[in-house]
Amino acid sequence: MVSTTPLAMSPEFRTQSLERMRTEQFDVLVIGGGVTGGGAALDATSRGLSVALVEARDFASGTSSRSSKLIHGGLRYLEQLNFSLVQEALKERSLILDRLCPHLAHPVPFILPLQHRGWERLYLGSGVLLYDTMAGRHKAVPSHSHLSRSEALRQFPSLRKDALIGAIKYYDGQVDDARHTMFLSRTAAQYGAALATSTRVTGLLREGDRVVGVRAVDLETSEELEIHARATVNAAGVWTDDIQEMVGGRGQFNVRASKGVHILVPRDRIHGETGLISRTEKSVLFVIPWGKSHWIIGTTDTDWELDRAHPAASRTDIDYLLDHVNAILTSPLTHDDVEGVYAGLRPLLAGESEATSKLSREHAVITPVAGLVMVAGGKYTTYRVMAKDAIDLAVQGFPTTVAESTTETTRLAGAEGYHAAWNARHRLAEDSGLHVNRIERLLGRYGSLLHELLEMVAEHPDLGEPLTGADEYLRVEIAYAASHEGALHLDDVLTRRTRISIETFHRGVDVAQEVAELVAPILGWDDDRVAAEVEHYTQRVQAERESQQMDDDQTADAARMGADDVRTGIPTGA
Repeated sequence: MVSTTPLAMSPEFRTQSLERMRTEQFDVLVIGGGVTGGGAALDATSRGLSVALVEARDFASGTSSRSSKLIHGGLRYLEQLNFSLVQEALKERSLILDRLCPHLAHPVPFILPLQHRGWERLYLGSGVLLYDTMAGRHKAVPSHSHLSRSEALRQFPSLRKDALIGAIKYYDGQVDDARHTMFLSRTAAQYGAALATSTRVTGLLREGDRVVGVRAVDLETSEELEIHARATVNAAGVWTDDIQEMVGGRGQFNVRASKGVHILVPRDRIHGETGLISRTEKSVLFVIPWGKSHWIIGTTDTDWELDRAHPAASRTDIDYLLDHVNAILTSPLTHDDVEGVYAGLRPLLAGESEATSKLSREHAVITPVAGLVMVAGGKYTTYRVMAKDAIDLAVQGFPTTVAESTTETTRLAGAEGYHAAWNARHRLAEDSGLHVNRIERLLGRYGSLLHELLEMVAEHPDLGEPLTGADEYLRVEIAYAASHEGALHLDDVLTRRTRISIETFHRGVDVAQEVAELVAPILGWDDDRVAAEVEHYTQRVQAERESQQMDDDQTADAARMGADDVRTGIPTGA
């Protein structure tokens, strides 16, 4: 249907990567296709090392697609006196917004309501001032300002008048976490990394006490393979302990999973020009603008010891969010307003407190046995530092000197030329026949790679039409997800390359057939395989809806497990 470029993660690219993994010895092998794993692959390959990355499911299929989608320093960590973490994160926020991926990330304003006269404005104002000051030259966002109650209500009319006596307005960053994570791996591919999703590690290869690679299975074909590397990096997030068990539990990481649930509601249900942050008895509640059509409301913070691949949101989780946001809104939200729900697991390093909200957001990097590096903890914003630290440790003892990390200046695919493309957006709209609003939205998802999509539309004009039932997305974005972005299954397209699964009331079911038919010729699917993918996706959504009616984690988990994982439930030949 379309020729691919060297930047593309096409089906052929995966096949070639697996062949390389069978025959080459790599300098670095990364386990895990989340933000830290993708960051580690990019860090290593941009130093000139040969790199392979394997991921059991899809890029960002775990925690890295289920965050609050904020690039932030962590204002609340100032209260915990964790100044080093905040300062580090603020520097990374600046790099992401200004240099590394300005096409994917942008500043977003928040209002912090004040409820007590006198001391609270001084106390919180001092914290926000410190937050701005610590950013220093790494600011990247406008400075904070103090608002009266009337000023705050003008900017956020849906706030109840009795919910505040004034407010502070400040800025952080926002990113589509799943697309950003995918772009990390795609950029690593540009620099020569071999990448394979649907490839599960089943064991470690050993020579004496040294780890020299992994045994893995291609879940698309059930073929087994051995991948050899001088250093192996475990960036498996909440699955870190599983890899640790492969070396007899050595390493002593204690990674605990904290479940965070978010809901999406239509933009017209809450009237506001900014985001909103409100304190709760346990943590904070965010009301975050998401595009032009949605709000994200989150998050919860509870222990989770059940299925890690598909953490389930219960009705209790959703009620918690609705109750807390309704306490400050003029027009209460109901379950009928909830478009989408997602639950993610934070991989936290256990500390002295039993409360997950108090566990460390710092990261740790260790070598439990020679040849194996394990990285855990941390927060999304500081992924690059985690990746750098992991590769720094991995290359210690290499026979030749390895270059220093270059990821402070290594732009992600689509960043180079983005500003020029943005300036030319009206001309691009005229030339392509697409509305300028479409061009602007595509630039925010693909950056300068937009030209690849426009070439596809020029060749196949029907790809310039919107999806039926999810008209924020064009048909070309679906085809591109399979031809250039490594999507292998319908679930990958609807849940991570796009966010249709959480941005529509039908959760993607109404467009599943159309999307499957669009990717079928690219992925080599016949009619039976199309039907199987649609059926699986429909069952997944049904299971999630059922879990969200359950009152506790156990019954919600049992309901969610009613649908098989697509990578074990559909044989390639189906």
